[in-house]
Amino acid sequence: MQAGSRSIRLMGTTIDTKIWHEHPELILDQVEELLYLYKNRFSANDLTSELMEVNLNAGVQPVPVAADLYELIELGKAHSCAPGSRLNITIGPLVQTWRIGFSDAKVPSQATIEEKLALINPEDIVLYPEEQMVFLKKEGMAIDLGALAKGYIADKIVEHLKRMGVTAGLINLGGNVLTLGQAPHNADGLWRIGIQHPKKPRGNNVLVIKIGEESVVTSGIYERTLEFEGQTYHHIFDSQTGYPVASDLASLPIVSKQSVDGEIWTTRLFGCPILDIYNTVVAQEGIEAIMITKQDQLIVTPGLAERII
Repeated sequence: MQAGSRSIRLMGTTIDTKIWHEHPELILDQVEELLYLYKNRFSANDLTSELMEVNLNAGVQPVPVAADLYELIELGKAHSCAPGSRLNITIGPLVQTWRIGFSDAKVPSQATIEEKLALINPEDIVLYPEEQMVFLKKEGMAIDLGALAKGYIADKIVEHLKRMGVTAGLINLGGNVLTLGQAPHNADGLWRIGIQHPKKPRGNNVLVIKIGEESVVTSGIYERTLEFEGQTYHHIFDSQTGYPVASDLASLPIVSKQSVDGEIWTTRLFGCPILDIYNTVVAQEGIEAIMITKQDQLIVTPGLAERII
C-alpha cells in the first residue's frame, strides 16, 4: 500500500486528505471531485449552490433538492428544534448580517439584529419527504448548514474511501478530523490528534488524544473573530440574542464515531453551562468531550481520561 496526500483550499478552509491505497492519486482525484460537488450543493455563500436556491425561494415556493441535501436539512431541523439546543440552521440571516470571517464583517445595529431574529425559527422549515422538497415559510429566511456540513461531508468521503478499498486514511476539514482504519505509522494502530490551543496560533496543541476509527470536531471562539471598538466578537451566534454566544468556554472538542454527530453536539451544547455540558455528554451514548475554559481549565469526560497524551 502506498501513502498519498492532497491539500486543497475550499469551503473557506484548508482540507487535507491522507490515504493508504495501491493507487492513492486516483482515489484522491475522486475525493477532490466529491468535495467540489458538496461545496456546490451545501454552500450558504455561493449564489449558485442548491442550498442557496432554497434560500432565494424563501416565502415563494418549495424547491426540490438532492437526497443528501434533504437528509442534512432534515437532520439539522430535528436537532435545531430539540429542547435546549443551541444549534439553529435557520441562523443564516444573522450570519450574513455580521459576516464574521469575511472582509466586510461589521457589528449590526440593534434594529437590524431584531429584524433578523424575527426570521430565525427552525419550525418554519417545511419538508416534503415524498417529493424531497424544502420550503422556508418567510421571505428573507435562510438556512446555513455551516455547523453541520463539514462533518456530514467527512462521513460521506470516508464512506466512499471504504467502497474504493482504502485501508486507512484521515480527512481534516479545517480542524474537523475523521479517521478510517488503523494508523499504519503507529504501533498501536491508534491515531494521534492534536487539540488546538485556543489562545495560540494554529498548530499549537493544548493536548493530544489517541483515537481509533473516530472523529474529533471542535467548536471554538478563536477561529473567526471581529475586533470593533476594543471588543472582540466571535462567529458562534446565539439565536435568542442575535449576538455571539456568551460562554466560559473557549473550545469544545467532541469525539464521536460519525463526524456529523460531533458537529451536532458541539454546536447544540456550546453556550450551555459547563456542568450541563458535562452531564449531557456523559449521559449521551457514543460521544466524549473536552471542555477548555477561557481560564485554561481542562475538563475531560471519563471515556477520554486514558486516551490523553
